[in-house]
Amino acid sequence: MSMIELPSRQRPLTLLAIVIGLQVLLLAFQIKRDHDVRLVRVWAVDILTPLQRSGTWMISSVHGVWGHYIDLRRTSVENDRLHSELGRLQLRNRELESRAVEADRLATLLGFHTANPNVQMVAAQVIGANADASSRTIFINRGDQDHLRKNMAVITPEGIVGKVVEVYQDTSQVLLITDRESGVGALFSGSRTHGVIKGMSEPYLLMDYVINEEKVTPGQEILTSGEDQIFPKDLLIGTVVKSKNGNPFATIDVRPAARLDRLEEVLVLLSRHEAPNQRKAEPEVAPVPTSGAATPSVATPEKPAPTTTPPPVTKSVAKPPATTPEHP
Repeated sequence: MSMIELPSRQRPLTLLAIVIGLQVLLLAFQIKRDHDVRLVRVWAVDILTPLQRSGTWMISSVHGVWGHYIDLRRTSVENDRLHSELGRLQLRNRELESRAVEADRLATLLGFHTANPNVQMVAAQVIGANADASSRTIFINRGDQDHLRKNMAVITPEGIVGKVVEVYQDTSQVLLITDRESGVGALFSGSRTHGVIKGMSEPYLLMDYVINEEKVTPGQEILTSGEDQIFPKDLLIGTVVKSKNGNPFATIDVRPAARLDRLEEVLVLLSRHEAPNQRKAEPEVAPVPTSGAATPSVATPEKPAPTTTPPPVTKSVAKPPATTPEHP
């Protein structure tokens, strides 16, 4: 029994249609068109071409999507690798820049040492700072084993830094010139007028004991006078920022020449520059002390010469225990 039974009246029509279709196919096999191509082939191409195009488009689309997905995954991996490489190169670049800056600093120190072969000095690295906000001190990696002593001057090629206040086995503590307990004998580079530089625990310094009539302009250089018996004469302290009249002396703000907020390497002077001349001169002029060098061996009471140095300068800057009581 067939699955589909056609009504009896439709069977002749169906049979006729099948016969006609077979005849058409036979004709299509026999008839040829241009270029000797059979008609049945032309029909087959016309029927299958849209299907092939659709199939090709679908396959191409799927392949493209898959390819793009794979490419994106590869691109993502490559992007991560490049980001990692970029970070590594940036760290390397910063390291090289830091080494270049350090090399420049060390070259500057070496050049300064070479330019002053007669001055005994030792280079030191800053290894720490005092945590107390009111104190301006640093620690360096040189100490007693490097022949450091108290009150030795600490400088940089740009300007003075401070003095050694405590000496340990392999470290030392340095009091910066910006500390309130610090004082430096100073003078103007042009007029050679003397004064005293005081620390204010601030970025700027204060120059005191300068009369109001003194002509002071911003940018003037302030040098060490040597009267404090710590810093050699004519080392740069800083430059004038501003000045105003006070009572009884002018108030002069000075910007330090050395960058005290970014110290990394310093130089410690192992001997005072004036010491050799002082030792030679003492046997000849023992009764008369030199200006600004008030010591117990030369400051005899019958000689008025110590008054040539302003008492405030000696009391504020040179702070040896034996010197202070001798001045009024």
